[in-house]
Amino acid sequence: MKPVKIGIIGLGTVGCGTLTVLQRNSQEISRRAGRAIEIAMCAVKNIDKKRDPIANTVKLTNNPNQILESSDIDIVVELIGGIEPAYDYVTHALRNGKHVVTANKELLAVRGKDLFQIAQDQSVVIAFEAAVGGGISIIKAIREGLAGNRIQSLIGIINGTSNYILTGMKENQCSFNDMLEESQKLGYAEADPTFDIAGIDAVHKLIILASIAFGVPLQKISDVNRIGIESITYDDIAYANELGFSVKPLAIAKRSQSGIEIRVHPALISNQRLLANVNGVMNAILVTGDAAGRTLYYGAGAGAEPTASAVVADLVDVVRVMTSDPENRVPHLAFQPNSISSLPVLSVNEISTANYLRMTVENQAGVLAEVTKILGDHEISIESILQKGTGSHEDVLPVVIITQETVESRMLRAIEQLESLDSVKGTITRIRIEDLN
Repeated sequence: MKPVKIGIIGLGTVGCGTLTVLQRNSQEISRRAGRAIEIAMCAVKNIDKKRDPIANTVKLTNNPNQILESSDIDIVVELIGGIEPAYDYVTHALRNGKHVVTANKELLAVRGKDLFQIAQDQSVVIAFEAAVGGGISIIKAIREGLAGNRIQSLIGIINGTSNYILTGMKENQCSFNDMLEESQKLGYAEADPTFDIAGIDAVHKLIILASIAFGVPLQKISDVNRIGIESITYDDIAYANELGFSVKPLAIAKRSQSGIEIRVHPALISNQRLLANVNGVMNAILVTGDAAGRTLYYGAGAGAEPTASAVVADLVDVVRVMTSDPENRVPHLAFQPNSISSLPVLSVNEISTANYLRMTVENQAGVLAEVTKILGDHEISIESILQKGTGSHEDVLPVVIITQETVESRMLRAIEQLESLDSVKGTITRIRIEDLN
């Protein structure tokens, strides 16, 4: 059969990685796809820019329309990121009857509903394995490998930059700012690291995973409770470790009788759990299904070739289905479009977790009694108290409290009342604790 021709829009780190994998493994890829995959053209913003030598092996253009309008190109690979102009390029490709492969989680999280509808109307495919988890292939695992399961929960580390920072703070006994600066020097964090450290990147990925796992519509970002890692200090990490926990940047989606929890925030995990030992830039996602039980997916969440591995896997899948009946293809979001569930996403105030509270209090008699009374008044039980300090000469002392599981709204009201006490200085650091039993 004649080769399938592709056009790539964007030739940065992932784009060059994709060229490398396609060329190095061309024979193996052709054997798996059943046809050769040829790169017809790559669109870049600046043709004269210095880039990886692999770029010299393909035809370059600074006009994406040459790819989008070409009758010879069957598949468009979008690797520029962001919403615009990526949305325009992808819709243009779909309406011209071209299949699309993308690594753009922000685009899918925000505009995916529209794009999947256009793809369905045009009987073409959008493949997006590289949008979440880099080389882990988590989307295929949930959408196909666990298709016989009622998924109960997804809990994972899906932003390598945040994980690298928290890991480094623990291992190097240093501050958040020190590790952020190091991650920027190494290229793990952007000059503006907000998307990573504030949890926005993880929210985009979790929206996609939750939709595939539970068959619910892609949610608006405002519907996802999000807390970044910016306020975590080395003291928090050290105290957590003393109590047998690690602080990890978690993305959580859980099914309950009344709806689905979807949230992104740092959390304490028992050091005995596998997720607590996922360090550096690595990603890991724990998926619980009613039939398969717990399955853990671990690997590189970013990088040129790990992400390119997912891009090329999508290309192989698209080539395989190009001649198939559109009605018999694997649905984009796992469930048939007319079977999307109306299961509600719960308000964060309805969820229940245990909590780590760190506060600075006056070093005087009766302060702990005041604190514990307020928690008791809000029906919050205490699991343990860790009081730090070196002697009676200190004016203030740090106190760490581990609570038992309680409803979010109750916890927030208690913290507000605690912070109003004259004996409690400044704000209280609160980190949720996730029980992975």
